[in-house]
Amino acid sequence: MAIEVCPTCPVSSIVQAVEMAEPGEEIVVRGGTYREGNIAIKKSIQLRGVDFPVVDGENQYEIFTIQAPGVTIEGFRLINAGKSTLVDMAAIRVDHQRHFSICGNEIQNAQFAIYLAYATDGIVEDNFLEGEAQDEISSGNGVHCWYARRLFIANNTILRHRDGIYLEFTDSSRIIGNWSEHNVRYGLHFMFSNNDVYNDNTFLNNGAGVAVMFSKKIGMYRNRFERNWGTASYALLLKEIYDADLQHNLFISNTIGILMEGATRIEYKNNLFLSNGWAIQMTGGCIDNHFTENAFVSNSQDMVVNSSVNNNTFDGNYWSEYAGYDLDRDGFGDVPHRPVKLFSYITSQTPEAIVLLRSFFVDLLNFAEKVSPVLTPANVLDNKPLLQQPTT
Repeated sequence: MAIEVCPTCPVSSIVQAVEMAEPGEEIVVRGGTYREGNIAIKKSIQLRGVDFPVVDGENQYEIFTIQAPGVTIEGFRLINAGKSTLVDMAAIRVDHQRHFSICGNEIQNAQFAIYLAYATDGIVEDNFLEGEAQDEISSGNGVHCWYARRLFIANNTILRHRDGIYLEFTDSSRIIGNWSEHNVRYGLHFMFSNNDVYNDNTFLNNGAGVAVMFSKKIGMYRNRFERNWGTASYALLLKEIYDADLQHNLFISNTIGILMEGATRIEYKNNLFLSNGWAIQMTGGCIDNHFTENAFVSNSQDMVVNSSVNNNTFDGNYWSEYAGYDLDRDGFGDVPHRPVKLFSYITSQTPEAIVLLRSFFVDLLNFAEKVSPVLTPANVLDNKPLLQQPTT
C-alpha cells in the first residue's frame, strides 16, 4: 500500500514519508503546498504527485536529491529552488545513480532545473521547465548532464535558462521532441559527448540554437531551428566535430544557419535553409564534408567559405538563385552553380560592408565575378544543381 501525504493526512510531510518508506514502496503526495527542501532520497522508491502538489524550496534549498537507483519523481510542481554563486543548486539532482525517471513535472524559478551527475540509464520526459535567466553568469541550465550515459530526454518544454539542455561527457544518449525557447546561450549544447542523437526538436529564439563542440558521431535529424537572431547568433555551431550526420532539418530565419569550424566527415542531406542571413559559413579545418539534396531558398547569402584547402563536395543541391538551364531535361542544371558570391567573400573579410547588401553596386560585383571568377574559391561549386526543390 502506498504512503499518502496531504496537508491534513497523518503524514503531512514529504520528508517524513521518505524516511518511513521501505525500498520499492510508493509515496502519493496530494495537492497542496509543501515548504520543504534538501529531500534526500536514499531508497529505491517512487514519488507521485496528484493534482500537482507544490514543493517550495523558498529560494534556499535544493529540493529533491536522488541518491538511490530506481527512483521515480512524477507529477510535482517545484518552485523557488535555492540559488548560489558557489555551488550548483537544482530543483532535482541525480547523484551517481541509474534507472531513474523524472517525468511530468513543472519546475519554475530554479537555477538548474534538473541536474544529472554521473547518471546512467535515466528518463527525463514530459517536464515543463521555466527559469528566469537574464545572463549567462548568474543562471543555470534546464537539463544539465555531466558524465552521463544512455539518457533519454524527450518531449520537455524548456524556457529561459542559460542552456536549455547541456551535455558534457555524455555519451550514447537521445534527445527527442523537446521545445527549447528563449534560452540565454544555447537551446542545446554538446561538449565532449559522443554517439548521441537528437531529433524532432524545436530551437526557437535562443541566443543561439545548438552548439556541438569537441564531439563525434552525432546524429541530427528532423530538427527545426528558427529565429535564432543576433549579431553573433547562429542556428547550429559545429566546432571540432567528426563523423556526424545531418538530415531533414529546417533552418528558417536565423542570422546564420550553420557555422562550421573544424567540422570533418559530416553528411548534410535533405536540409532546408530558408530566409536566413547566411545559410552556411565554413571556416578553416572543414574537410571531407558532403552536401547533397539540400535546398537553399531565399537566403541573403547561401555560402561563405574562408579556407583555401577544400575537398568538400556540394553536388546535387537546390539553389533558388541558380539561373542555369536543363536542356537534356534530366533534372540537373547543365551549368555548374557557384554558391559563394563575391560579396559574400568581401563581407567575410570586411563585415562592415554588409550595409551595402541590397545595393545595385553589389549586384554588379556578383555578376562580374560570376562571368569571370577571380576571388571566389574555384573548387566550391555544385556540378549538378537540382532544378526542382527536393522534399525535406
